[in-house]
Amino acid sequence: MALHMTGAQALVRALAAEQITLVFGIVGGKLAPVLHAISQQQGMRFVGVRHEAAAPMMAAAVQAASGQVAVALGEMGPGSLNLASGLGVAYNNHLPLLAITSNQHRAAAYPHNGMFMDLDTRALLAPITRWSAVVHDPRRIPELVRRAFREALGPRPGPVHLDIPQDVLSAACSFADDEFDLPPSRYRAVGGARPAAADIERAATLLRAARRPLIVAGGGVVASGAQGALRRLAALLQAPVVPTQMALGAVATDSPNWIGHGGIIAGDAVKSAFEQADTILSLGCRYSSWMWDEQGALARRDRHHININTDACALGLSVLHEIGLVADAHLTLQDLLLALGDQPVLAVQAGWLEQLRALRADYEARLAAMARDDGEPIMHPAALAQAVARALPSDALAVYDGGHTTFWSNDITPVHEVRTRFHESGMSHLGFGLPYALALQLQQPQRRVFNITGDGSFGFTLQELDTARRHGLPVVTIIHNNAAWGVIRIGQKKQFDFELGTGLEDTDYAAIARGFGCHGEVVTRADAVASALERALASGLPAVLDCRTRFVPHPSMPVFGSMNRYGFDALTRVGETQ
Repeated sequence: MALHMTGAQALVRALAAEQITLVFGIVGGKLAPVLHAISQQQGMRFVGVRHEAAAPMMAAAVQAASGQVAVALGEMGPGSLNLASGLGVAYNNHLPLLAITSNQHRAAAYPHNGMFMDLDTRALLAPITRWSAVVHDPRRIPELVRRAFREALGPRPGPVHLDIPQDVLSAACSFADDEFDLPPSRYRAVGGARPAAADIERAATLLRAARRPLIVAGGGVVASGAQGALRRLAALLQAPVVPTQMALGAVATDSPNWIGHGGIIAGDAVKSAFEQADTILSLGCRYSSWMWDEQGALARRDRHHININTDACALGLSVLHEIGLVADAHLTLQDLLLALGDQPVLAVQAGWLEQLRALRADYEARLAAMARDDGEPIMHPAALAQAVARALPSDALAVYDGGHTTFWSNDITPVHEVRTRFHESGMSHLGFGLPYALALQLQQPQRRVFNITGDGSFGFTLQELDTARRHGLPVVTIIHNNAAWGVIRIGQKKQFDFELGTGLEDTDYAAIARGFGCHGEVVTRADAVASALERALASGLPAVLDCRTRFVPHPSMPVFGSMNRYGFDALTRVGETQ
């Protein structure tokens, strides 16, 4: 017996088949058929935001925290334009989500003829999605939804997009009675690729002979659930591990194999490890500029390099390799552990790991000394970061937002497991923190969620405090408020000895929070942070702690600058000779 329904109802049924539970967006007239269908779909929740950019940011957070796909909605032209900002976050961080936009009816769209809110949305969003399509016939909706998920969850994961004209959403049509019963395993791969046995043996041979092995853990470790196998291999090889920004927690910060995370900004131990390593094993890592210096990628071409990635195009893109495997990180580690056996690798140089751990300890001692700085009445950022780290509940989830502010959190906040600390490293989009944190709270209401941000970055999405209050999401935002675009200010002074537009003085973010019906406090001393956090948590409300700090350059600022100079100095010299 055939099923009769509208295009919107077919869309929601197809989403339900993929176990979609969260849809983010702003209500709109052309989206009304979709919203009506969602309201009738058991187990699917619509979360209304205050700016469409927050919707894909929240959907990206769902994927980062759980591996599940969520949906972001955009109404017509303006809504689609607003989605673009958040879709860039998902695209550059390789986080799958489905964006759905409405458009003019088919008689007035593609090509558009001048109605208000006209937009070629597919052309707009194609560069920041893995796949984008216009649905011209409601009967194709199940097929195109399935393809969208196949593309989003493929070897190169990321956001995808369907643009659906209003009459396609409203049109009635018929489907086979089993159209929406297909399990995902029937139309897309649901498991990772296993490496060839010969390649595993070659990799194992290199690792057995390594004197100074180094492991780099990227987002692929988290996505494949490989952290346990990674920790076993690190112990077996007596190897230091550097997790990237997308793999915070792949090894815990109190692990004997941890020497810093997040790339070159993590201190002397990380840079020294790359300089001295003779064999590097990279797992699900794309070597973005967080892993560069002025010479390019830290994994130099004269090292033995084993690179594992599900995306064949990522192999050899930034770094050369001796062995490149198109494979799932977890399956590869399982096979490597079997090939190596359970005996420690005897070739490893005595003291290799210990000397790097000592460098890390020296770096942490420098940070601790900064945190004790009481030379001014306004807090040192290290003192605030340390106070927050000590006060966080042991099972807390934390998002690091902002530019310079994130460096302090990255260094000082402890992390023990994956998917508990989040930094948007791919696009580095300021303001993602609050939407991210709200999505985490939606998924894990039993845990406390913190958004640690700067005052500049918080200004981008502070309107989502209203979203937090309406949906009962008691996220605590902690602002490093130095009343400036601090890094830009020192850059202006250093390069051209001027200052323009960098001041952000006299804003009371705690008062803004209270205006939204949230809890808000101003904090001026590091020793007052813990009690302020207790009050914020006890309030049961979304909360903002406006913590007044001064701007002090993080010790990694010079190396951060070096990662952005790759090729620039040579290009500048060429320009000067022309």
